[in-house]
Amino acid sequence: MERGVTGTYETSVAAGESCLAFVPAPLPPDPALAVDVSLQERLDEAHLALGRLDSITVLLPETSVFLYSYVRKEAVMSSQIEGTQSSLSDLMRYEAEGSPGAPLDDVREVSCYVAALEHGLALLKGGLPLCTRLMNEMHAKLMTHGRGAGKAPGEVRRTQNWIGGASPGRASFVPPPPQRLGVCLSDLEKFLNDQPVRHSALIKAALSHVQFETIHPYLDGNGRLGRLLIPLILVHERVLREPLLYLSLYFKAYRTNYYEMLQRVRLHGDWEEWLWFFATAVRYAAAQAVDTAQALSALGDADRERIRSMGRIASSALQVHQALFARPVTNIAAIGNATGQSPHTINKMLDAMIELGMVREVTGMKRNRIYEYSAYLELLNREGPE
Repeated sequence: MERGVTGTYETSVAAGESCLAFVPAPLPPDPALAVDVSLQERLDEAHLALGRLDSITVLLPETSVFLYSYVRKEAVMSSQIEGTQSSLSDLMRYEAEGSPGAPLDDVREVSCYVAALEHGLALLKGGLPLCTRLMNEMHAKLMTHGRGAGKAPGEVRRTQNWIGGASPGRASFVPPPPQRLGVCLSDLEKFLNDQPVRHSALIKAALSHVQFETIHPYLDGNGRLGRLLIPLILVHERVLREPLLYLSLYFKAYRTNYYEMLQRVRLHGDWEEWLWFFATAVRYAAAQAVDTAQALSALGDADRERIRSMGRIASSALQVHQALFARPVTNIAAIGNATGQSPHTINKMLDAMIELGMVREVTGMKRNRIYEYSAYLELLNREGPE
């Protein structure tokens, strides 16, 4: 449904240049959403996919292991949308106290994404509602290091920003003026907390994401934080037990469509078309997460069988494998902390696994060596909708 422009324009000043800034109308849409049979079927498919994904947290023997790696995959994908060059291996090498293969600022930015998600989840579990304070605290974690560290981490912006274009006059979009952000964020808080009316978790996540990206309340990091809010909403609404749904891979694959959809909502009020796109992304991302979890579980089973054929060292090697399965990029010290084994024993087990083609050493150094569980990372690094 085309409702027309979903907000008003106000004159503002950015970089000394006059421009028209867009102030979005409060949610929910007016007129109300028109969910026809086709859209309802797509939403139902997305809900079914989320149910299957949530069941993984019950069926997998090591959900925390999968969550550790999958959160980091999302951090990499979301940050790559913003232009970083860090890979999943780079991030995990950084966390293993090795030297990342990408620029250090890039890796730090991705690492901060993980910290922001973990902090947001902790705040929710501590009883804080979905609110501006939660967003500010997550933003502060997100922007601790890297290129955004000097752009007011944790603070709502006090100046006018713009999106796309070398100047405000050539921008593809100009968000609300700073003096309107308080009202805009307050209205978003109300919607997130079921005022004036409750919406399903999926619709709430879809509409809130657009609204947050339109408000663009920070000097930097808005895209990443806006994507982080999606799994937080679904966990808060008890649709998911764990934050296993991440849409950045889909948004990255269909980046042009994604940005066009956001702008179409603003200019034409076509929330239904956005809902279709969002539900399709959820259906794909949830199904892919289930497939990845099952593939990783099968890999673990198969490799444990291979290790059991190693004879008398199998018992020690299985412990090292378990440590690698929990942290697929790691070092001898970390494996020692996890297994209680000596460095000599761990070295021997790793050499045996390298012979089997399971593991590879990535630094080429004699000291401070970093090991990767190769097949595990290959499964995690699968990209793009089929």
